[in-house]
Amino acid sequence: MRAWALKSRPAGTPVADNFQLIEAADAPLGEGEYRITNSWLSVDPYMRGRMNDVKSYAPPFGIGEAMTGGAVGTVTESNNADYPVGCKVLHMAGWRDTAVAGGSNPPEGGMPPVKLPDLGVPDQHWLSIIGMPGGTAWFGLLKVGAAKEGETVFVSAAAGAVGSTVTQIAKAKGMTVIGSAGGADKCAWVKEIGADACIDYKAGPVLPQLRAALKELGKSGVDVYFDNVGGEHLDAALACSNERARVAICGMIDVYNNQQAQSMQYLTMIIGLRIKIEGFLYPDFAAQVPEFNADMAKLIASGAVKGRETVMEGLEKAPDAFIGLFTGANTGKMLVKV
Repeated sequence: MRAWALKSRPAGTPVADNFQLIEAADAPLGEGEYRITNSWLSVDPYMRGRMNDVKSYAPPFGIGEAMTGGAVGTVTESNNADYPVGCKVLHMAGWRDTAVAGGSNPPEGGMPPVKLPDLGVPDQHWLSIIGMPGGTAWFGLLKVGAAKEGETVFVSAAAGAVGSTVTQIAKAKGMTVIGSAGGADKCAWVKEIGADACIDYKAGPVLPQLRAALKELGKSGVDVYFDNVGGEHLDAALACSNERARVAICGMIDVYNNQQAQSMQYLTMIIGLRIKIEGFLYPDFAAQVPEFNADMAKLIASGAVKGRETVMEGLEKAPDAFIGLFTGANTGKMLVKV
């Protein structure tokens, strides 16, 4: 088994030298265990927080220990009748080429492996539009943000895995969508997948561009802000909020590598406009995953939601794929094909 581990903890944006590829002999399977050969690995911004030696909602990665993350693979050896050879599994023992699950092994990442149902979607979609990113988008928009038909939704990182899915779900359910992305090409794609407008945060300050987009669309303000970024985007959303707007926060990639205090000019808008701000995590909605799966399967089948992935080939590319999240290297979901 080959796996990636931290060699050192990053100071700021991670670099290749923070990672090391380790090897371990494949042990014989015990009772109830099964071996998974991974085909797809996920890298996600939240993993940056786990590289710091601080207490958080997920434990930090240990130096020299195999890292974890979302993965899809095929069972290639099994002592478990529920997971026979040949079945596909979604699990959290990523950052490696093979993994052993079942038996007395605690589930990696605290999330038990899931045998994939046949919904007619490509395997890698279980790490994007019908996996954790897609579920994060669906739960954040419809449950946390309580977005409704006719409302105006602002989405940061709209060309990313979660943001692009939020954009498509919102349009499919009759909302006006303003996205934000970095660069003309990404903004063009965000509009291609349904956004009514897209601002380029690399072209200038967010707030004047957001105000201009709202004016052009004839909208008074933002009803729901889906936050993947934090910082300037969150402040601009508060400045442009309608009364009783909702803010669903699942990420703040702006601050993951720079732990400096954020300057917020429009926080006082929360009071007068009675803005509701709520952070959330995908596992918060574990009991509602079947509802998400059913609705997302329909949206995918209808063509309303389409997945797009940026793929790097080979286990060796996992650190490059992860680092690329912080330089805008991905459009849609960043994946590693093992």
